[in-house]
Parts: sequence; C-alpha cells; structure tokens
Amino acid sequence: MKRDIYKSLLRWKTSPRRKPLLLKGARQTGKTYILRKFGANEYDSCFYFNFEKDPLLKDFFSQQLQPEQLIRNLALYTHKTIHPERDLIIFDEIQASNNALKSLKYFQEETPAGSLLGIALSGPGSFPVGKVNFLELYPMTFLEFLDAIEAGDLREYLEKTSKPDPFPKPLHLKLIQYLRTYYFTGGMPEAVAYYAEHKDLNEVREIQNEIIDAYALDFAKYAASPDIPKLSLIWDSIPVQLAKENKKFIFTMLKKSARLRDFENAIEWLEKAGLILRVFQVKTAKHPLKAYIEEKIFKIYVLDVGLLGAMARIEPDIMIRGDRIFREYEGAFVENYVTQQLKAAKAVDLYYWQSSGTAEVDFICEYSGHILPLEAKAGINPRSKSLKSFDQKFNPPILSSTTLLNLKKDNRFINIPLYALLLFPKLLTSIEEIESS
Repeated sequence: MKRDIYKSLLRWKTSPRRKPLLLKGARQTGKTYILRKFGANEYDSCFYFNFEKDPLLKDFFSQQLQPEQLIRNLALYTHKTIHPERDLIIFDEIQASNNALKSLKYFQEETPAGSLLGIALSGPGSFPVGKVNFLELYPMTFLEFLDAIEAGDLREYLEKTSKPDPFPKPLHLKLIQYLRTYYFTGGMPEAVAYYAEHKDLNEVREIQNEIIDAYALDFAKYAASPDIPKLSLIWDSIPVQLAKENKKFIFTMLKKSARLRDFENAIEWLEKAGLILRVFQVKTAKHPLKAYIEEKIFKIYVLDVGLLGAMARIEPDIMIRGDRIFREYEGAFVENYVTQQLKAAKAVDLYYWQSSGTAEVDFICEYSGHILPLEAKAGINPRSKSLKSFDQKFNPPILSSTTLLNLKKDNRFINIPLYALLLFPKLLTSIEEIESS
C-alpha cells in the first residue's frame, strides 16, 4: 500500500545531513513494510535483521562496535556482500540490544554513507543523541485510506482545493460515506488492507482486537515491572474517559486518590510507544503555546480511531445507521479522529483552550505565525459559544470548525468538512494572506 512517509524517506536519502534513520511508531503501523519496500525500490540490495526474531544478532555487538567490522560480520552471516554506498541495512526491534543502539553513533561518524541504516523502533528506548535522524510513522490517514480503497482520485481532488467553495453535493455525500467507513476501519494497515480486498467489517474488527491484545502483551514484555499494572489501568480506561462530556483525563477514575505523579512514568511509556496522543490544556493563546500548557491537565486519545471503536466495542451494524457513528460516544470519535489526522499528516502540536468559566475550544495550534482555533463537532451545527468566547478574548484572524457540513466560508468563519480536515490549517492561512494583501 502507498504511504505518505515514502516521500520523507526519499528526502532523507538525498539529504546532506543524512544520518542513520530511526523510524519510530507503534507496532503494526507498517514500519517494517515501508522500510523494506523503500530498500527494495531505492537501493541495489536491502538487508533485513530482526533482533527479536534472531537474538543471536546481539552477539555481533557485544565486543566491538566499529561499523566496518560489523558490516563484515553481517555479510558473512547472510553469505552476501554488503556495499555501504549502494545498499540499505534495516535493524528491526533494535531496542532489544543496547549495544546495537550505541553502534549508531559510530555508523554516523565512521561510514561514508550515512544512509546505510534504517531502524524500525517499536517501543521506548534510548539512542545516541545527535547521531540519528528521526521519522515517525502513524496509522494511515483518511487520505491514505482513500488511496488504499482505490479512491485516490478523490484524495487528489481534495488536495487541490485552494478556495473555500462548497464541494458538489454528490461528492460531499460520497466522501461522508467513505469517512463513516474509515471511522470503523481506522488506519491500521492490516485492517485497511483486509477491508480494501474483502469489505468484511466483522473480520476487520477481529484484526483490531488482535492488535489490541498484542499491545497488552507488550506491556508485560517491555515495560518496567512496577509500571505494568498502571499501563493496563490507563489503557483500559481511555474509552471510559472519552465517554465523558468533558474528556479531561481523570486519575481518580483509575484508582481512588490517584495522582499524576503515581502514573506519570506509565503515561510517558505509552506516549513513547506511540499508543496514545496527549492534548494539553492552555489558558491563553500566546506564542509559544507550549510555554502556557497546564502540565497536569490533558486529554488522552488512542493512536487510531478504529482501535478506539474496538476498545469501546462499537458493533459493525452501526455503519448502516446513517450518521450515528459520528454522534455516538459524546463525540469522542470526532476528537480522536482530528487528533490522529493532524498529528500524522501535519505534525502540528495540538492543545485545547479552556476559559476560567465554561468555554472550551476543542483544539488550537500554531501555524504560519498564527494561533488558530478549531472546533470539532459530531453533528452538523458548527456554531459554538466557546469559539465566540475565544474570538472575543484573542481575536484570531480566522475561526474554524470541522463538521459534517460542506466547505463554507462566512466572513471570518470557515467550516471544513471532516473528510477534508487535512485542508486545515494551510487553507485558513492562505485565505487570510489573500484577504490581507
């Protein structure tokens, strides 16, 4: 399947600051697949080594870490010649060997071809600071989903949108239909691939349940012993936490008298493993937003909206009930979807704003010198008292919501359809620039 990160891999290959690449991301997001495809397409040969499946590999790194000798030993191990200038070596599950991680420093310093290594990193781990490049792979976005189900022409159509003119109604309705399906399938590559070929939602749900079970097993396999029960408590509580109207993560829902300090290490583990996405609260809209976060107040979303549906046990037959899937669950699917899409495709840091009263804007972010608010609505009513309150207090250049309504601009307010969410925030700033010129 096509993945957008492939373009980033090509840029890495030709970059003058190229170093060994660490490809981060949760398990089963497709890291190994895309690296092997990239190696096969862009290099003379691709050599794949998995430290988890072949524990003997660690022994090569037990005595010395000079790249020349390591390459020689790996070549002997595979009975093939490795050419550093023309070949790609992939180290999968490298976090299983601390010495292998340390060796990246020497690969960066001593090999003439910094593109020698691609590393699929599935869990938290340490690595030589300043000696590696990073990319992160997330579950497939809705636009990648369109490619996978052979609706790439609609993706191209959306990406070419440069004006806030409504989409033709037949296309608008068709894209909502595809979005409804994506809310159920999510973006885990195995689930998307199975749906694309078989259109069997029941089996898609089974795949998602298997992925969730595998994550739970990883807790016991990779986490520190004291954190294992805490990881399960946090992970299992997310659907319940998001079912609240106020989706702020409440620690006392995990355990009576629990506090952030009791679970901080476990939350950071889940975050580094790519399993959760945190959105922090800010009480002001000033640059830089990160300087104004409330570190103890945040919402936690799951890495994939399809997995959230599986965790919440949403049945496949909900797909045939109109737009109910968008409204179910106190709008949790909508907010999780927005977080997932913008993090994966735009790499923007998301926050939410809450006033001293009851006003709350679902998302705000910094982009192109602006602080932009975004309300995410499960229904079709885009009007928001909270957005109005934010406007009165901070007067942003443009106000925005994302709903099931069509693309529309009304003075300083713009509504972006949920299926076209990835037009945010670029479309907003381009409109503002045009109108101010």
